[in-house]
Amino acid sequence: MTTTYGAIPTAQPGTKSSLDFISTAKSKATSALSTCRPWKEMIHLHALSIPPSFPESIQRLRSNSAYFRMNYAIIVLLIVFISLLWHPISLIVFIIMIAAWLFLYFLRDDPIVIFHRTIDDRIVLAVLSVVTIVALLLTRATLNIIISVLVGLVLVFLHAVFRKTEDLFSDEEARGAYSVVGDQPSSSS
Repeated sequence: MTTTYGAIPTAQPGTKSSLDFISTAKSKATSALSTCRPWKEMIHLHALSIPPSFPESIQRLRSNSAYFRMNYAIIVLLIVFISLLWHPISLIVFIIMIAAWLFLYFLRDDPIVIFHRTIDDRIVLAVLSVVTIVALLLTRATLNIIISVLVGLVLVFLHAVFRKTEDLFSDEEARGAYSVVGDQPSSSS
């Protein structure tokens, strides 16, 4: 009889442990939340004003939607979550669907393979969207969900239109401005 005192169990090559999955999930969540802009910047009261024209309001809507997209998504999801507090079954379904989205779409590294066929991300996105909508509609909180999403979208729309954009610089704009300056010929002779 042999004993293996002191042997440290290791994972087989090619398999992932739960610690690997947790660290991957943590790093992906951190990188996703890094696109979230500071909340103080979003609710800066001096940056709110009525747009002078309709084209200016459209421009603000586009700029702020791109700049604050993660913040806006958090706001809408939070409003839906709060509205479901009075519908516990819908809330449970909502949480399960969030977990499914995290595991099947946001936090996975490898593509999904079913019967030796790789499933495209667009198919995963479409299936998860349909399943989420159907699952929530089957919980009989349809009106509640629709109203909460509409309230969230109206709040996001109002903020995007009334938030001035002069002080917002996205990483892409900063890179674009740098490359334009870098491409100009020097004026020295």
